[in-house]
Amino acid sequence: MTPMETEKFKLYRKRLGKTQKQLAEILGISIKAVHAYEQGRRNIPAHIERQIFFLLSNQRRDNKSTIPCWEQKECKEKLDCPAWEFNCGHLCWFLCGTCCDCTQGFTAEQKREKCLGCDILKSLIE
Repeated sequence: MTPMETEKFKLYRKRLGKTQKQLAEILGISIKAVHAYEQGRRNIPAHIERQIFFLLSNQRRDNKSTIPCWEQKECKEKLDCPAWEFNCGHLCWFLCGTCCDCTQGFTAEQKREKCLGCDILKSLIE
């Protein structure tokens, strides 16, 4: 698993409009940890990456042009999928147990790698 890059972490913090201190408080970590991530002295853990993506995706979800994953992928399994059940088609990448044909049966780590290349997640974080 490739950790989030330092430059991406800084970029995403700025997109969220947060100072290092504010982001540390939101993530429940020390400001020293944020400094270390941004200076490349520590790898950004997967759980911090997921929280950053979660914040970005919810920030951009207000965009009315966001189409739920089940519509974008023309899903035939949506009735069995937690993304559809909980009406969070913008968080399919975040949820385990989704029915996407590209990630069904994958481990959380394998799903992460697939989702990082998916247009749904890309549209929410880029």
